[in-house]
Amino acid sequence: MSSCAAQLYKMAIDTLAYVVESKDAPFVLRTVVLDDLQPSEVLVEIKYTGLCHTDVVVQEGGMPIGHFPAVLGHEGIGIVKQVGTDVKDKNLKPGDTVILSFRSCGECKACLNDRHGSCPRVTELSFLSTARADGSSPISLPDGTPVHGQFFGQSSLSKMAVVTEKSVVKVPAETSPADLQYLAPFSCGYLTGAGTVLNEFRPDADSTIAIVGMGPVGFAALLTAKAIGVKNLVALDIVDSKLEIAAQLTGARTINNSSGSSTNASGESLSEKILATYPKGIDYILDTSGRAPLLQDSVKALAHGGTLALVGVPPPTATIEVNALNLLTSCKRIIGVIEGSANPKKVIPHLIELFNQGKFPVQQLTKIYPANRLDEAIEDVKRGKVVKVVLSWEGM
Repeated sequence: MSSCAAQLYKMAIDTLAYVVESKDAPFVLRTVVLDDLQPSEVLVEIKYTGLCHTDVVVQEGGMPIGHFPAVLGHEGIGIVKQVGTDVKDKNLKPGDTVILSFRSCGECKACLNDRHGSCPRVTELSFLSTARADGSSPISLPDGTPVHGQFFGQSSLSKMAVVTEKSVVKVPAETSPADLQYLAPFSCGYLTGAGTVLNEFRPDADSTIAIVGMGPVGFAALLTAKAIGVKNLVALDIVDSKLEIAAQLTGARTINNSSGSSTNASGESLSEKILATYPKGIDYILDTSGRAPLLQDSVKALAHGGTLALVGVPPPTATIEVNALNLLTSCKRIIGVIEGSANPKKVIPHLIELFNQGKFPVQQLTKIYPANRLDEAIEDVKRGKVVKVVLSWEGM
């Protein structure tokens, strides 16, 4: 190794990042120290970070993580600053624009079949451990306290990030720099919705698809179905403004389930509303809500041979009652989907191509916040004022 290359691995970097000190502690923007870059890692200057609901769930203690304190964030996009000598993609170089997605093993049957989201080690690799062989983290506090890093392989709620190479996806060169602010969510939220349609549903033009919950995942599924030519689309939510956007962007029929349960304000159940328009039922339903009553009602609304895909996570106390005999005799199926069962290195460039063609118009869903206004952004999401939050690290 040359003296210049050797120096590369002896340059600890101070940067700003959101640190969660303990379970249910707030996100606090503070200085952290990034460790020496290891040979299979990439140093990325983050330009934009999408805020995903999973980040908040982990911060609140609803999903496991290696340890606290931690730096979360798993929808990063930025510029490569340094590339480790053992990174397999020899075309990756400083100056490249990259999106950072989740981490999988790359070696199991699912990964080898381009279904990385179905990798049995996704939870372990993206939540519980770093990519380093010794389990160490590349992040610490200035006093030396270890901070859990490489969340989803990246920990991109940070101005700079030491990222495992498996999480790096190059952005197509023809993408306009002005559009990068809209692309960060392609790495998880949009990937999950789009991947579920492309990899699990695989609908034809005459299929019927209903989306329960018009958040980023739901919109991505709806836009993808529209882009591949599905004609019969139904959008369901409790916020009229989101339904209006869904109808405007895709021409979908809309149902406002304003009571927040399986029964809407008119007293009709969700399945009754759907079946009034589609008496034979819906071929494919994607649920992003995780609400047990809606899941049970969605099963009733499925057509013979229909599929219900669960993306939203029900609360631990939720009880979901399903008539197994009815499922069997009607050939209905219920599946759980993680990260759209997708290979990010293939699906993300495809989605960006659709975006560049104007077929995946997520601009109307996105609000850009300065990175130091994370608390405001989270509150706006909880109040339903915005569909997708993206933080900009410009000027930080």
